[in-house]
Amino acid sequence: MTATTLGSFLRARRAAASPESLPFPTSGARRVPGLRRDEVALMAGVSVDYYTRLEQGREDSPSQQVVDALARALQLTSYQTEHLYDLANLRWAPPLASTPQQVDPALLTMMESWERSAAFVLDPLLDIVEMNTTAAALFAPFRNTSNLVEMVFLDPLGRTFYADWNRAAESCVAALRATARLSASPERHRELMDNLLADPDFAALWSAYDVEPKTRDEKVLVHFVGGEITINFLTFHVAHQPGFELVVYQAAPGSLSERRLLGLAEHRPPQEDAAPDEVSVSDGG
Repeated sequence: MTATTLGSFLRARRAAASPESLPFPTSGARRVPGLRRDEVALMAGVSVDYYTRLEQGREDSPSQQVVDALARALQLTSYQTEHLYDLANLRWAPPLASTPQQVDPALLTMMESWERSAAFVLDPLLDIVEMNTTAAALFAPFRNTSNLVEMVFLDPLGRTFYADWNRAAESCVAALRATARLSASPERHRELMDNLLADPDFAALWSAYDVEPKTRDEKVLVHFVGGEITINFLTFHVAHQPGFELVVYQAAPGSLSERRLLGLAEHRPPQEDAAPDEVSVSDGG
């Protein structure tokens, strides 16, 4: 990004900022909307000359401390702050997820309407914090934990629930390393890691330092009631909740796997005389 682009962004956001939020009294008529340069500089703790040079493109390397101060002074949202970091060639570190975290009720309503999909929300430590009825039926056999990593490594059922256990193990360890740093619960983080590192299989994979968030893939699940279910999953970031992810499991439309998944949610056995599963294609996650 160029210094001119950074300056243009600062000018635009200064014009959009509200003078009413200033922590000090102001005087005099305002000929233009937004804040004055001297007001932004004062709130950000920099000189007016330095801030002017930033806006004019004569300075293009503000420090992280300055960028954070400017974000507060200009009343930027988290997305706008991330963009400002990009313009300043700095690495954006999102704020830690608050705990406890409440998922938007509108998202929960939407998830529940997806009757043909198992949808659930994971926190940064891969604890399932919300799920729809279909997901609850799918994960019902796991009675001792709601954490995906503990399901794979610490619950004996995990060894048979995931048809390709090795792949599931590698995937969830890499995903945990990608998001765990965003957890705002050090006690829960420490408790989880203590439990997991006591397992030799987890400890070996953790020491490999693979970092790969869950994205999309195909997997085969073996449910003790529903039988073998082939699903594709997609993962989405939950807005305004760093580290939280919406995961959606979906079987191929019209397949036996879809009927088995629906049967779990409706508490009825699947129709075994259905046509075999369709072959679905997905890229690795």
